[in-house]
Amino acid sequence: MLLSLFWNPRERRVRLLVRLIGQMVIFGLLLTAMIIGGGLVAGSVIATGSLPLPTTASETPGFMAMVTVATLAATLASLWVAGRLFDRRPMAGFGFHLGRRWWYDLAFGLALGAGLMTGIFLLELAAGWVTVRGMWQTAQAGQPFLTAMVWPVVLFLCVGVYEEALSRGYLLRNLSEGLNFGRVGRRGAIVLAWIISSVVFGALHAGNPNSTLVSTVNLMIAGLFLGLATVLTGELAIPIGVHITWNLFQGNVYGFPVSGGNFAQTTVFAIVQSGPDWLTGGAFGPEAGVLGLMATLIGMGLIAVWVRRRGPLAFDAALGLPPTLTGDGD
Repeated sequence: MLLSLFWNPRERRVRLLVRLIGQMVIFGLLLTAMIIGGGLVAGSVIATGSLPLPTTASETPGFMAMVTVATLAATLASLWVAGRLFDRRPMAGFGFHLGRRWWYDLAFGLALGAGLMTGIFLLELAAGWVTVRGMWQTAQAGQPFLTAMVWPVVLFLCVGVYEEALSRGYLLRNLSEGLNFGRVGRRGAIVLAWIISSVVFGALHAGNPNSTLVSTVNLMIAGLFLGLATVLTGELAIPIGVHITWNLFQGNVYGFPVSGGNFAQTTVFAIVQSGPDWLTGGAFGPEAGVLGLMATLIGMGLIAVWVRRRGPLAFDAALGLPPTLTGDGD
């Protein structure tokens, strides 16, 4: 009887709560080990004088990017281990079936994120809320722009992959399976999982600099926007693409704050922003304003149109079902 609280004999794997806690523990242990190991290596290199110790904000992007690379590695490794130990699911089953359609969807997501943020920039520029004071700005004087952009690209690429892998790839998928019982049913479980994972996504950003209640709620809605592609396709290609270029264009192309953080030391357009915070998002960035909210809603519509082009709009057939019933099980 006690064993049944932790083990699902029908699915031949541990239950939802054990899977979620187990993956988080594995992720935490791997990330801690990688950061400690990386710190020891970096410390030894700094001690030799080959790598200077960063002393200003403009010198830290490379270190931030290295931390995000470690986070990405820990995320993917934890999903692989959790998939084997807890989920009975291969890595591809978390939304990484890397076929031709997957790469087409990734390209669409990249274009969508860039296009939505470009729309926000052009609207603010037309309204006089953005003044462009320069272009091709780099964190350090004399640094080639393309060289300076390497670390922001690496940083946001990693963030886009690991946040989607955790929020949509693991959390949403497991919630949709674990909540599929009784009167809730498969459809109800998917909707609940979509909402809960989006609330968690927004809440995790509540501690960001300059965050407000509005920014947190808007990011929960952004979670619904990113999650829509997953519940319709079962894959992470579109949300990963959107996440990468939304952040990159927001911060390092158009010079806006990104979720409360300032990543505009290196940016294509160096801007001065004005206008009402309730529209522009102010110091938090567009995600805290009405323009950002409008962009996410438009993005949801465009995702629906993209998916509808190749078939009916419906929840992915495998979502909400254990891997043993979808062909992804071992």
